[in-house]
Amino acid sequence: MIETIYIEKKIKNHPRTKSILSKFKKARFIEIDRYGEIFNKRNQNFRIQKFSPDLILAHKESGLVLPAPDGFGIGNSKNFYFSHMYNCIYDCRYCFLQGMYSSANYVIFVNFEDFDNALEKVIEENKSSKITFFSGYDCDSLALENVTGFAKHILGLFRKYPDIDLEFRTKSLQKDPFISGKFMENIILAYSLMPEAMSSALDNKTPTIAKRIDIMTTLAAKGWKIGLRFDPLIHGKNWKKLYGELFEKVFNSVPLKSIHSVSFGALRFPKQMFKNITKLYPEEKLFSGPLSNNDGIVSYDHDIEEEMISFCQDITTRYVDKSKIFKCSV
Repeated sequence: MIETIYIEKKIKNHPRTKSILSKFKKARFIEIDRYGEIFNKRNQNFRIQKFSPDLILAHKESGLVLPAPDGFGIGNSKNFYFSHMYNCIYDCRYCFLQGMYSSANYVIFVNFEDFDNALEKVIEENKSSKITFFSGYDCDSLALENVTGFAKHILGLFRKYPDIDLEFRTKSLQKDPFISGKFMENIILAYSLMPEAMSSALDNKTPTIAKRIDIMTTLAAKGWKIGLRFDPLIHGKNWKKLYGELFEKVFNSVPLKSIHSVSFGALRFPKQMFKNITKLYPEEKLFSGPLSNNDGIVSYDHDIEEEMISFCQDITTRYVDKSKIFKCSV
């Protein structure tokens, strides 16, 4: 339950602001000049705030569409990402956001039309390239769709560009606007997955893996393309058995013709981000595993990472063509 909503004065009368506020009848509203006054304050504790985050409604001024980091993509020559929201309603223990932001409050940017303009500018500047856009880098792209309506909005733009791919990455069970609309060939609904035993310990507040598989199956039946994101891969006792069972369940549930792509990425953090996260959760067993500093990135030793990815890829190729399988190194 959101108790407090901060609203930038610039967008207090924006129709989308009013629509969002109408969904929080009991919250108190506080006007502010810029979202950074609240979101970027020093001496905040992400872990404490996560128990009861506030909501901030804001106008995004710059950086609406950015190049994706090297090593992040699913095959196209140019990759970009955009975030209509900062932070996530879930509380996954390995999430990099808790090491990147000092605040656990949610920021929603309501100026969707400016995102449209920025996206179209990038499309225009890259006419000769095959492009993928990613929604959900700094948030779960669909988890608050019933509040923001962002996916419904942005689908309207991408209907105009059937050769430009858009991936929504999520752990949510949100079906709208996909279940009620005609599927689009250039849209990928990508779901983050790990074995249920690991998810129950690490994916706090998220839907179960079984429910995620069910929603993938439902959407695939409607024609939507499904992305499988096994990221991060987690090492631990019986990991081969656990991942083997997961793959069997996924590939026997989701129609193979509906699978757009599969990607793998081992657990990893930039050094400073890892330091920030372990300060928040010093008792977390996940961070005491076989991790080491490799050129500024805290990750599993190379041999462990390669063993995990090789094992997962070998099983996946029994079901999916190699051309659809990617390694994520970011």
